[in-house]
Amino acid sequence: MGKRDRQPPFAAIHRHGYVRTAAATPLASSGDVAFNVEQTIALARDADARGIDLIVFPELNVSSYAVDDLHLQEAFLDRVELGVAEICEATAALRPVLCVGAPLRRNGRLYNCGLVISRGRILGVVPKSFLPNYREYYEKRWFVSGIGLNGIDIAVASQIVPFGTDLIFAAEDLADFIFHVEICEDYWAPQPPSTVGALAGALILCNLSASNITIGKASERALLCASQSSRCCAAYIYAASGPGESTTDLAWDGQGSIYELGELLAESSRFAREPEMAVADVDVQRLRLERMRMPTFNDNAVAAGHPEKSARRIHFDHKPTLADIGFERSLRRFPYVPNRPEQLDQDCYEAFNIQVQGLAKRFMSTRGKHLVIGVSGGLDSTHALIVAAKTCDYLELPRSTILGFTMPGFATSDTTKSNAWALMKALGVVGEEIDIKPAARQMLEDMGHPFASGEPLYDITFENVQAGLRTDYLFRLANQRSGFVVGTGDLSELALGWCTYGVGDHMSHYGVNAGVPKTLIQYLVRWAVKTDQFDAETDRVLTAILDTKISPELVPADEAGMQSTEDRIGPYELHDFFLFHILRSGQPPSKVAFMAWQAWQDQEKGLWPIGFPEHLKRSYDLPTIRKWLQEFLLRFFQTSQFKRSALPNSPKVSAGGSLSPRGDWRAPSDGTAKPWLEELRNALDE
Repeated sequence: MGKRDRQPPFAAIHRHGYVRTAAATPLASSGDVAFNVEQTIALARDADARGIDLIVFPELNVSSYAVDDLHLQEAFLDRVELGVAEICEATAALRPVLCVGAPLRRNGRLYNCGLVISRGRILGVVPKSFLPNYREYYEKRWFVSGIGLNGIDIAVASQIVPFGTDLIFAAEDLADFIFHVEICEDYWAPQPPSTVGALAGALILCNLSASNITIGKASERALLCASQSSRCCAAYIYAASGPGESTTDLAWDGQGSIYELGELLAESSRFAREPEMAVADVDVQRLRLERMRMPTFNDNAVAAGHPEKSARRIHFDHKPTLADIGFERSLRRFPYVPNRPEQLDQDCYEAFNIQVQGLAKRFMSTRGKHLVIGVSGGLDSTHALIVAAKTCDYLELPRSTILGFTMPGFATSDTTKSNAWALMKALGVVGEEIDIKPAARQMLEDMGHPFASGEPLYDITFENVQAGLRTDYLFRLANQRSGFVVGTGDLSELALGWCTYGVGDHMSHYGVNAGVPKTLIQYLVRWAVKTDQFDAETDRVLTAILDTKISPELVPADEAGMQSTEDRIGPYELHDFFLFHILRSGQPPSKVAFMAWQAWQDQEKGLWPIGFPEHLKRSYDLPTIRKWLQEFLLRFFQTSQFKRSALPNSPKVSAGGSLSPRGDWRAPSDGTAKPWLEELRNALDE
């Protein structure tokens, strides 16, 4: 929190690295400065009431944009400067930082400018660098470029303030609230000024734009905003002029949007008849952490001569709110699951075929004749089997190349066993059954385990004897039949260490599922059914498997029913949420708890993945989230890394990362979870 000593409450966004931003679309005019000033002040007051930290207005919103030669009229420019003074006076007691647009005179020249105003003080003025002078634009008729005008000042509204394209604005008392300003055409340039601003440390990039609307232009703007926010590891706030500007030759739609790392967070409606704001809480902490993980970003700064050395950083005291002001952001409950309706099929297709390609390449690189796989009737082995089936199809091999083995143990249910057989028959693979109970009893008896004498002791030894025997059989069967073992263990299980080391679903010749979390596997199987990847009978079996409780089936069922994995280690949907945000971005546990709480506290709010079954929709309160997050932290950072350090090869599937010790995640096998557990406890016990 910088200079402030008192921490906001846990529910406050500023505690967790968020900055509330807005792209404003005021009603415009054809040069009525007084009206434009009123619009600006009214939206600033609205922004203050909504707890907004930064509000970006359109280009030249104080004067209007489409007034042509009026920009060169002295009386008009005097009224604009008076309007800027009125805005400063009216917003002196308001919290939001304003980025407003106005034409300003300096040294006998006129500049198209963005003014940054905080609590009545003009922090700085940024002139437009690139002036469009083609098609319908004639800005060089009135304005000059601000390129090269660095390190100087300007007098405006009775204030002497920094002027130039070298300005970066940074709050002293709100960590990572650092932003840069550019104007309209600037981000159509091959090298936008905001690129240099980002390399100099700005995490939020602001664009004050006029930008008339023509067919297809809205998509072009969205592409530029998304790409610039992604390339610069930044948020991008874009505010375009709306209705009210002169329509002598042009029309205006008022497109306002906020992007973060290429993802759209908020957008305004277009062609609206009333003033509007697109509002979103930008995760500036995440942006900073993302840059730390990307050496390319620093190398680019080095290649550019370290722009931070030449930038003027304008510091200001923001006085952020310490209260709970709600949360203006939609968080994905399932960060690994495709959430874009228009891209759903493509994303699932890619995920599925990444696995197929990985397995195909490995199979072609071996001398084996068969793919050997244990088929339990559970979710993971089901997905591995259908990936193997598609691999055979891709390689134009008969599916009989796959040798599927179901190996019932002491707790195998009739449901899963029958599903395993039904799936193998439907897919046309070679299916066999090996009852592991006699071998397991013999091993337990040799060990002197009480179960061998009739005592119902179902400890970890009892469970792992069964898991180990299954994998032992598979490896020996692969030796016997010139094949190699296809692993079934998934990313979620690896994160939690929920696999039997060296044997069981930890080990294989190729771990086809190791880069896919449990929540994505569920969705990929649903996608396979929905898109008719297989025949009707296979779809029926897949649907039945999806409806079966997730269980290792290593302990016999009691009155409470089948052994439940999630009852023991926690819901996979929460663990996948924790994994994504800790592995991908390195977010602190207290923030991950806050995000999970915002995403999961009310099942009626927010978006669910397309087609997600109604009966599976759940909600979690903060104590429940804390309980399972503590479990996750202990397992992930302390008890399970040694298993991940010895993983077989597997394809990375999600941009959210993998746990390969050769790739995305490298950690000591004898580490401790203490720092993460302490951070979470300290935050939630206040």
